[in-house]
Amino acid sequence: MTAREWTAEESLECTAPPHVLYQAVSDLRRMKEWSPEVIGVWRRGDRFVGFNRRAFWVWFTHCRIVVDEPGREFAFDVATFGLPVARWGYRFAPAADGSGTRVTEYWIDHRRGGWRSRIAETLGLLFTGTPAGRRAARNRAGMRSTLRRLCAACQLP
Repeated sequence: MTAREWTAEESLECTAPPHVLYQAVSDLRRMKEWSPEVIGVWRRGDRFVGFNRRAFWVWFTHCRIVVDEPGREFAFDVATFGLPVARWGYRFAPAADGSGTRVTEYWIDHRRGGWRSRIAETLGLLFTGTPAGRRAARNRAGMRSTLRRLCAACQLP
């Protein structure tokens, strides 16, 4: 058995400039256009509720925007029933050849130790059907899909 992974990230180079990609991901109502799990978002200021679905599992999360740097980075912390779950974010940097933007989606699991984390782990399994040991791999697959869709939606003509 492999060791549990607490972080994951995926990157893709897009033709769109950083500010265009940033605008797309920071307009959280549009997240359902790129994410294979998000089915809706209800936003109030720097907080929002995310509604998610995978197969027959449906769940919601309470989120708070924690990094909001136009054209550079956008990130939010996720909780469920007041229990910390994870940080999800996007970083934007010039592509190596200067032809566009390298966009990176990242995830950091916040369920580490203590009774609150054990409860959050159990809820995560019940809501998503994904055991903790498979979470990073599943998230990477979702990130690849999200980034492909995001880049396709924002590509320059």
